[in-house]
Amino acid sequence: MAQMTLDQLKIFLAVAEYLHFSRAADALYITQPAVSAAIHNLETEYGVKLFHRIGRRIEITESGKFLQIEAQKILDKVTSTELGLQELSNFQRGEFKIGSSLTIGNYWLPEKISQFKHYYPNIMINCTLANSEEICLGTATGKFDLGLIEGEVKHGLESVLFQEPFERDRLLIIVGKSHPWFNRKQVNVKELSEAAWIMREPGSGTQQKLEEALSIWGIDLSQLNIKLVLNTGEMIKTILEDSEAVAGISELMVRKEIKLGILAPIRIIDDRGKKTKELELIRP
Repeated sequence: MAQMTLDQLKIFLAVAEYLHFSRAADALYITQPAVSAAIHNLETEYGVKLFHRIGRRIEITESGKFLQIEAQKILDKVTSTELGLQELSNFQRGEFKIGSSLTIGNYWLPEKISQFKHYYPNIMINCTLANSEEICLGTATGKFDLGLIEGEVKHGLESVLFQEPFERDRLLIIVGKSHPWFNRKQVNVKELSEAAWIMREPGSGTQQKLEEALSIWGIDLSQLNIKLVLNTGEMIKTILEDSEAVAGISELMVRKEIKLGILAPIRIIDDRGKKTKELELIRP
């Protein structure tokens, strides 16, 4: 059985409106034989009469009236679907699912979402915060349309994810007022091995970048005095305020505390070579 086409339905509705083959053909900018063929094919295929030919006039049959109602519903739905697709392509409506690492989601993303909503108020933003490893996996499996992370894409997912750096951030070595380094402002890289550390959990982009930097600086992570492992930077900040521990934290996260004098960033100096240099942790 041949399938009914949208063009056949459009031709049928025109004939039903004008009750005249030639006028329907003129309205659709096609020939009268094409109109007659479309109606004939519909009637033949489904074994019904859609129009009675009475001399030079035509009248719609009961079968034709039924098809007229249903055909109009179908074409209205097609028009609605086309409009919906156009609106989606122009960001007029829809849902945008974002997965973000905790630091980005708490300190960088809110302002960007506000800007986006200003231009596209009808787009619903659905945002999930998790560590970088979870965001990579969720983006790869289609849970998120877009993933925002610090650090590198989880190993094994590089081939299924498109990556593009969009901004840079500094990772700072931070201490609170109780720490003896608070008023020093800089320490030698060798002293980092003697400090008590608070770390982020495995899978965190912050932790990944800190471990990479420490390794480059010649510091063995397994030999560090790690006192706590926490899964949020907020917890780390709170504990740092009243402890003698040190942590690596995104500059985005501690700007306010540094300005208020609650926490202090420590410059890391390396004098192991011929020339003393300051070590920095810059990450995409």
